[in-house]
Formats: sequence, structure tokens, C-alpha cells
Amino acid sequence: MNTSRRTLILGSAAAFGGILLSACSGGTGGSGEKVIRAGSTGQSYPNGFREGDKLVGYDVELLETAAKDLGYTVQWTTAEFSGIMGQLEAGRLDTVANNVAVTAARKEKFDFTATYAYLGAQVVTKADNTTIKTLEDLAGKTVSGVLGSDNLRRIEDWGKEHNVALKTRPYETRDAAMQDMIKGQVDAYINSDGILHAEEKREGKTLFNYIGDPIGYDEIALPFTRNTTTGDLRTKLSEVFEKMRGDGRLKALSEKYYGTDVTTKKS
Repeated sequence: MNTSRRTLILGSAAAFGGILLSACSGGTGGSGEKVIRAGSTGQSYPNGFREGDKLVGYDVELLETAAKDLGYTVQWTTAEFSGIMGQLEAGRLDTVANNVAVTAARKEKFDFTATYAYLGAQVVTKADNTTIKTLEDLAGKTVSGVLGSDNLRRIEDWGKEHNVALKTRPYETRDAAMQDMIKGQVDAYINSDGILHAEEKREGKTLFNYIGDPIGYDEIALPFTRNTTTGDLRTKLSEVFEKMRGDGRLKALSEKYYGTDVTTKKS
């Protein structure tokens, strides 16, 4: 890509450890190469994170694999989640590959590719827990989760619907929410089941006791703003995702990063 047409992305990306480059707009770089401008936090395990100087993860490798199949390269911009979603809405990015759930509110702004992951809202306790065996046992207990997340909203709604007087405690980060549960400072923790499995895969041991079934599922896909250029790209990427589902590459990527298959919705 022509160096003069690169844009330095700073701000929140500083936490990512350096300066990142964004591609030229319109899907074609200065040398004529086809480019997808994509966003990631670079801090979301197992979706997009750093291994040394390289950005890796399930969503990252999925997009790069599909882009290669279509003859594109990917130029990554990293920032906090709200920042990359804002850049997408402003047209400075083509998409965001960072565990983006398809919600009613987002569907008002964006069109999405085919779904490539299904993540369930799962309540867990410490692995050695013996007192909480069902979701009903959460009565009078405190459940940690990420501030503003759908997962916390879901467990709060579940408690009201089932007359279980549980309490929730929001945290700025999922690591803090998880660690306080492991330390026993809260009774339970809620997050996506795939992410919980990924944490256990990373640690190489059982960390959690899974309580009941997931209380809802998110469909994960790539968001695109509504315009002709990215609409065509979105359609092509969806076709490649479905091809990868059929030939086993999608499942293999899921098992590589999550340690389980998140590519099909559990009944």
C-alpha cells in the first residue's frame, strides 16, 4: 500500500502497544490491491489479541482466511470497542471483527454477514463449588459480569421472570469479574459459554462449574454499513463463511481458539 495514503491510528490503540495502520478507503489500496479495513480491540481473547507483535484470534483469522479466498488483504485498526464501532459507523472502517453480536439495535444501523458463531449466556461458579447446583440456587447470591453486557441483563431478567432474588455486580472488564468469582468475592459469574471454554483452554485446567444451560444465545457476525461497495463485499464474505462451514475450516478455527465448536447453535 502507498505509504502516503496510510493513516496513523492512535488514541485508545496506545494500550495495544503501538501505532496501527488503516487502509485507503473504497476497498482498493494505492497499489491496486484489494483491502478490507477492519477493526479489533486487540485485547479480546480469544477473538482478537496479541501474540508477540501479531494480531491473532478466532475473528481475526476467520476474516483473514476469507479475505485471502476472495483476493483481499486485511488492514487492521485497533482501539477500544466503542471506538472501532464508531469508526465503522463513520465509514473509516469497512467492518469490525471482534465478537460483534447481532442485536435489534445494531440491525437498525448495520447489515451483517452470515453468522459464524453462537455464544450462550452461561452462569458459572468456582470449580470446587458445592452449594450452587442450579440457577434457582442463585437466590440471595451475587453474580458478576461485564458492565452494560447483554449477559448481565439476561441474568437479571431471568431472576425476575423466575422469582429468584439474585443480585448482580458489574465490572469494567471480564477479567476482573471472573477473578473476583474465582477468589470468592462474588458467588457466580456470567459470560459467553465459548469464552469460558476458551479461558479453560488457555489455563489448561478446569476453572468453572457450569450451572444449568445457557439462558440465551448471541449470534456473532461481521457488521457493515449500508452502501453498495461494502454490501457486495458482505455478500461475498457470507458465501465464503458458508463454504468454510461446509469444508470444516470454520469448526477447526473454533476448536483452535475456543477449545469447542461454537459454529452451531445448541438446541
